[in-house]
Amino acid sequence: MSPELRIAGVGAGYFSQFHYDSWNRMPRAEVVGVCDIDPARAAATGFPAFDEVTRMIEKTRPDLLDVIVPPTTQAGVIRTALAAGIRHLICQKPFCRDLAEARAITAEAELAGATLVVHENFRFQPWYRATSRAMSDGLIGQVHQATFRLRPGDGQGPKAYLDRQPYFQTMERFLVRETAVHWIDTFRFLLGDPTGVYADLRRLNPAIAGEDAGHILFDHSNEVRALFDGNRHLDHAAENLRRTMGEALFEGTEGTLTLTGDGALHLRRFGEARVRTILPPDDRPGFGGDCVHALQCHVVEGILDGLALENEAADYLTVIAIEEAIYRSAAERRKILLEDSQ
Repeated sequence: MSPELRIAGVGAGYFSQFHYDSWNRMPRAEVVGVCDIDPARAAATGFPAFDEVTRMIEKTRPDLLDVIVPPTTQAGVIRTALAAGIRHLICQKPFCRDLAEARAITAEAELAGATLVVHENFRFQPWYRATSRAMSDGLIGQVHQATFRLRPGDGQGPKAYLDRQPYFQTMERFLVRETAVHWIDTFRFLLGDPTGVYADLRRLNPAIAGEDAGHILFDHSNEVRALFDGNRHLDHAAENLRRTMGEALFEGTEGTLTLTGDGALHLRRFGEARVRTILPPDDRPGFGGDCVHALQCHVVEGILDGLALENEAADYLTVIAIEEAIYRSAAERRKILLEDSQ
């Protein structure tokens, strides 16, 4: 059976490897071209290589464009694609340079009748899908508290991040914009939109420009609270620190779910000491429980089978508005009500 969806990618940096590996595993998709400002990097992917987006689109006629470039160049690539008639796009996060640009690009895509999905993949990690099912099934009763402790252990010293994603060092907004944004979206997925945020952010490593540690408290409806406790200097108990990037608790009136660094999810009933595993340790290929593949399969199913899509750009604007409110909270040292930040 010939592939049903032609994919072209823009960007061949570090994280793009997970995108192209995923596309290459899909029987209904085919990568027809990769574009990068460095032709050698594009060629190294093993797919037809290009150094200019318009020419790649003209030569390959893709059905979907996968935009895997930094926020500073995303808007230009998306506008080029829309002008060339592309009507299905995925764009890497962080999405655009700021909320105003994200809103503008989203409106332009909608006006063109294009589907634009933000590649926010953490909600597709298997342990969060299992957490959602467990909560929906009432296994922990009424949820009171969710906590995630980010501990990737990669932020110490003058060479922090240089071996993998060196631009991390120069991001003026780092911990929240690049990393905690994953849990803004994940907490929304599990608990609904927050109504308020309070943030205390700090920079521990003088070699970088932005914050690399901090606490963010989210207010959700029904008196539910979520806490993101992030510190990129510290680690957690895991052979692969990037599998979960930390540990989590989801606590309710009838029990507690615990996520460990090996990707396993454990349930302890209220009033009991016994713990049972409801999701075994992760052994999937790819990044973060193969969440890139899960998201991209979801998009293919949405396009080809008509299934509802998660993380379309219009919905993801809420995540960026929450991110902006977090930075405002840290600067003003007070809780920000989300209705005040829209």
